[in-house]
Amino acid sequence: MLSATYQEHYRKNFMLAYPVMLSQLGQVLVGVADSLMVGRLGAEPLAAASLGNVIFYMIMVFGLGVSYALTPLIAAADGENNQSKIIGIFRNGLMVNTILGMILALGVFLCTPVLYHMDQPPEVVDLSIPYLRIITVSMVPFMLFQSFRQFAEGLGNTKKAMFITVSANALNIILNYMLIYGKMGFPALGLNGAGWATLISRVIMAVAMGLFVYRARRFHFYQAAFKTTKYSWEVMKRILRVGVPTGMQFIFEVSAFGVTAIMMGWLGTKPLAAHQIAINLASISYMMATGIASAASIRVGNQLGQKRYQSMREVGYTSFIMVALFMGIAALIFILFRNYFPMLYVDDPEVIAIAGSLLVVAALFQISDGVQVVGMGALRGMEDVRIPALIAVTSYWLLGLPSGYLLGFGLGMGAQGVWLGLLIGLSVAAVLLYWRFGSTTKRIMNLI
Repeated sequence: MLSATYQEHYRKNFMLAYPVMLSQLGQVLVGVADSLMVGRLGAEPLAAASLGNVIFYMIMVFGLGVSYALTPLIAAADGENNQSKIIGIFRNGLMVNTILGMILALGVFLCTPVLYHMDQPPEVVDLSIPYLRIITVSMVPFMLFQSFRQFAEGLGNTKKAMFITVSANALNIILNYMLIYGKMGFPALGLNGAGWATLISRVIMAVAMGLFVYRARRFHFYQAAFKTTKYSWEVMKRILRVGVPTGMQFIFEVSAFGVTAIMMGWLGTKPLAAHQIAINLASISYMMATGIASAASIRVGNQLGQKRYQSMREVGYTSFIMVALFMGIAALIFILFRNYFPMLYVDDPEVIAIAGSLLVVAALFQISDGVQVVGMGALRGMEDVRIPALIAVTSYWLLGLPSGYLLGFGLGMGAQGVWLGLLIGLSVAAVLLYWRFGSTTKRIMNLI
C-alpha cells in the first residue's frame, strides 16, 4: 500500500481530511469545555447536560446526515464538470435543510416532557429541560451552516469551515466562562449558560459561512443559487434519497449511545456522570475520524463522477488504512491516561473510577468505530446508503444494545457491561461496512 499511486491517494485524502478533522476537533472541544466547566458545578449538572444532549443529538444527527447528502452529490457533479447541476443541488439542498431544521427544532421541543418518563433521577431531569430547550433553538442556524459547509466541501474547500468553526468554538468557550459562572458582569446561569453560549456561537457560524459562500470569488458563479426561486422536487427527492438513509444511519448509532446513557441513568447519577466523561473523550477521536470519512466521501464521489472506478476503490482503501492507524493511536492514549483524564472533569473518586474503566472499553472499540464511520462515508460517496442503514440498525439495535443490557444488568457487570455492548455493535458494523465497500466497488469495476 506504499506504491506511488497509493501515496498520492494518502496525500490527497489527508489534504482534504485535516481541515475537517481540525474543525471537528474544535467542535468536540466545545463539548469537552462544556463538560469541564459544567462538571465544576457538580455531578448533577454534568448528568443533566448528558441527559439533555442525548435527546438533542439523537434528533440533530438526523439533520446532520441529511445535510451530508450535498457533499457527494456536488462532488460527483464537479467530477462531471456540470456547474448548472451543482447550482441546482445547492439551491434545493439549502431549502431542504432550512425546512428540516425548523421541523427538528419543533420535534425536540415536543420531546422534552418525555424525560420525566425515562426513569431518570428527578433532580437531573429538572436541570436538563431548560438547557435542552435553549440549545434546541440552535437547530436552524446549525442546518444553515451545514448547507453552506457541505456545498464548499463538495467542491474541495474544507479549510474555510475549519477556520469558522474553530473561531466560533473559541467564542463558545469564552461565553461559557462568562455565562456559566457569571463573569465580566454577566449573571451566573449555570448549566443554562452553556446552552446560551452554544446558541450564540451557532448563529455566528451560520452567518459567517453563508457570507463566505456568497462572497468568495471561486464561488461567484454559484451565486445563482441564491437569486432564483426555481426549485425542483426531483432534485429534492434525490437529496432526500441519499440524506434520509444517511440520517437514519446516524440516528441508529447515536441513539444507541443515547439509550446507553439512559441505561447508565438506571444505575444512578454517578455512573451517568462517568458515562458523560468517557463518551465526551471518545467523541474526540470519533469526530476527528469523521474528517477522514468526509474526505473519503468527497473523493469517492468525485472519482465516480469521472468514471475512474479503480481510483475510487483505492481512495476507499487508503481511507480505511489512515483511520485504523489514527484510531489505534487514540486507543493507546485512552489506556495510558484512563485514570488521569476523568480527573480533569470531576473530583469525585467514584465517578473517576467508573469513567476510567469505561475508557478501557472505549480504547477497545476505537478501530472499529473509525472503520465503520469511514465505511459509511465512502459508501455515501457512491450514493449507497440504504444497505448501510440496515447494517447500522442491525449492529447497534439488534446486537449492541441487547448485549449491553444483558451484560450490564443480566450478568451484573454494571457500567462496563453496558459499554461492552457498544463494542460488539461497533465491531459488527465495521466488518460489514468494510465488506460492503469492497463488494460494491468490485461489482462496479466488473461491469466496465
